[in-house]
Amino acid sequence: MTNRLYLDCFAGISGDMFVGALIDLGLPLVELETELAKLNLPGYHLSAAQVSKRGLQATQFAVHLEDATSHDQVHRGLSGILAIIEASTLSDAVKLTATRIFTRLGEAEAAVHGIPIDQVHFHEVGAVDAIIDIVSAAIGIERLHITSIICSPLHLGSGMVSMSHGTYPIPAPATARLVLGVPVYATEARGELTTPTGAAIATALAQAWGPMPAGVFERVGHGAGNKDRVFPNVLRALLGPVPVQAAARNGGTLSGTATVIEANIDDMNPQHYEPLAAHLLAAGALDVALLPIQMKKQRPAVQLQIICDADKVAELAEIVFRESSTIGVRTHEVSRIMLPRTMYTVATPYGDIRVKLARLNGELLNAMPEYEDCRARAEQSGVSIKLITAAALTAALSAALTPAP
Repeated sequence: MTNRLYLDCFAGISGDMFVGALIDLGLPLVELETELAKLNLPGYHLSAAQVSKRGLQATQFAVHLEDATSHDQVHRGLSGILAIIEASTLSDAVKLTATRIFTRLGEAEAAVHGIPIDQVHFHEVGAVDAIIDIVSAAIGIERLHITSIICSPLHLGSGMVSMSHGTYPIPAPATARLVLGVPVYATEARGELTTPTGAAIATALAQAWGPMPAGVFERVGHGAGNKDRVFPNVLRALLGPVPVQAAARNGGTLSGTATVIEANIDDMNPQHYEPLAAHLLAAGALDVALLPIQMKKQRPAVQLQIICDADKVAELAEIVFRESSTIGVRTHEVSRIMLPRTMYTVATPYGDIRVKLARLNGELLNAMPEYEDCRARAEQSGVSIKLITAAALTAALSAALTPAP
């Protein structure tokens, strides 16, 4: 079972709120402590308490430093933190997730201070509690089998915040960098609602942004923030199974959901679409289409449309950015209705060929020989591909329509 997580950030997001929400969803604290021990990072202990935020029950997660006067963490750089994570016996998946989040923070801090990323020292976000928050987030994602995350627009807050370098407007400088390119908003609510650590977690891990998607959620968790506000200061997280293709009991159609990634492109060399589509399909795209459109100034263009599972959005979007000329993509979730498919291998005079069969309530409606198999047999035999395709189709229909003895 794999799950998707929806983050409702109406009160913002911080590292401890995120971990608290995961614990509220069912991540056992004792299991979290056991995994964190693999970091070999001493000098702290954890707590997770049930608190009330404006009448809403939530989990307050906290990291308590055993020597609160110690400042050795302030001098930790990105490389030192990543070395601690890499040297641990945590799973590779947890290491990868935690490294991705910290690298996002490092990139933001480097941009804020105008220095190379390998010279970044994290100050506020480099403390032990932030390391524990981020690694705990990675552990919770693995333990709750979360494979995709969708996030609401981030509520940033307003006013000023005091930091090691001085007092700055909200969002804090690193937060402002981290949320570039994702939906955010501010209200008259005073204070820092979205912290750098929270922004790093959300922007590093969310594959899509927007309102709660259609689907089935089985659990809801609330992670409490430290302050009391006029609204419940909690991060709300909803957890449910990733929508999967499931056959109806009567043998009818398959239904499920998928994500569509789109980009309108008017300045790309047409020769580059072929390798782009090939790489997208190799990386797990379910379908790639190129649609002729007309953009501003009556300019002819191409709409790139990719259909994929939700957990593939981030990876496929990165391929689009790397291998096309677009600087932005759109995503939205769609419902799908499909015929159940089975793959059947038939013997022909030219060799074995796979044929895809589609049925509705047991009735065969479609049979399609696999193109690559037919092409390979055509190249080997010297016979035209249309004759080989016809031979495969005849063999498949004969076998599929012949009553069982």
